[in-house]
Amino acid sequence: MSRVRIVGGEWKRRLVTFLDAPGLRPTPDAVRETLFNWLGQDLTGLACLDLFAGSGVLGFEAASRGAARVTLVERNARAFAALGNNAIVLEGKPADGRLELIRADALKFLSRASRRYDLLFLDPPYRQGWIERVEPWLPGLLTPGARIYAEAEFPIAHIGAWATVRSGQAGQVYYHLLEANTA
Repeated sequence: MSRVRIVGGEWKRRLVTFLDAPGLRPTPDAVRETLFNWLGQDLTGLACLDLFAGSGVLGFEAASRGAARVTLVERNARAFAALGNNAIVLEGKPADGRLELIRADALKFLSRASRRYDLLFLDPPYRQGWIERVEPWLPGLLTPGARIYAEAEFPIAHIGAWATVRSGQAGQVYYHLLEANTA
């Protein structure tokens, strides 16, 4: 098991444990600090979706910063179990508060999703075409004015109607904040 620290909000300095698994890449502290500076530190009232949750650190950071509801979707059984354990440690009870944990394939989740989200964390496994496969579902999933945070192994100019407004690179990882293109 590895650990990563939550960098801000109510759970600042709390540790999240996760499995060392192929393709699991928790977003580094410095990148998360940059992301939440871009978003503003206070996410009060937002509904957030961490679609490829993995370690869950992006979703846990959002909940720590006041998001009203954070849905974490993870397919891998062992990673999902670790998410549940972390949610209990952070919330102090089984995950039935701000955190909603769903064990599912991303596309199956998207095909059944009935809730709409204000912020999407999109950090899928690399070199599998996930961003392209997720893109058609976004208009029905996201609220007007919703933002997307995406990580990829390449720069992203847009995902559907969302265009990159801020971006950076950390090693071989490109990270992006996208907003709805209203032009």
